[in-house]
Amino acid sequence: VSARRGARSVGGGWGELGGARTLGARPMSSSPGWLPAAGAGVAEPCGRVWVASTSNRHGGYSNTFPKGKNEHAQALCLRANALKEVFEEAGLQVALTDFLCDSVRSTTVTRYYLARRLGGNPADMCWETQAVHLVPAGQLAAFVSHPNDQSILTALQNVKL
Repeated sequence: VSARRGARSVGGGWGELGGARTLGARPMSSSPGWLPAAGAGVAEPCGRVWVASTSNRHGGYSNTFPKGKNEHAQALCLRANALKEVFEEAGLQVALTDFLCDSVRSTTVTRYYLARRLGGNPADMCWETQAVHLVPAGQLAAFVSHPNDQSILTALQNVKL
């Protein structure tokens, strides 16, 4: 399951990229009033992880992992939405390799996947992102400090990067 550059437009092919693989995930729990969302922890073979700095500390986050809700009524599957969000917020084309965790956030329950970069350029990030960083795994907890990101940090510590 991977993102490609030509799929950037609204609905422009993202659904086809999601595929049918479950990547070992259990059904995502839902709660009334909480919207489903998806994102990814994108790890390099050297163990560094891509992190986005939000513009204007959106949502109270300084640095976080790319994620987001389906927008524009796209009704994408979670995998396709994760691919789209990583491309939009970090400029990266990725392949989803495994399930990381589900995280209850301020307005969503977000499914996170582990991903590896296939290509892309952080300079292609969207306006929601101020900067994209490649952070050594051992420094992630100091760099990504929002309480909503703790379950993702724990999940990343439990996988071999």
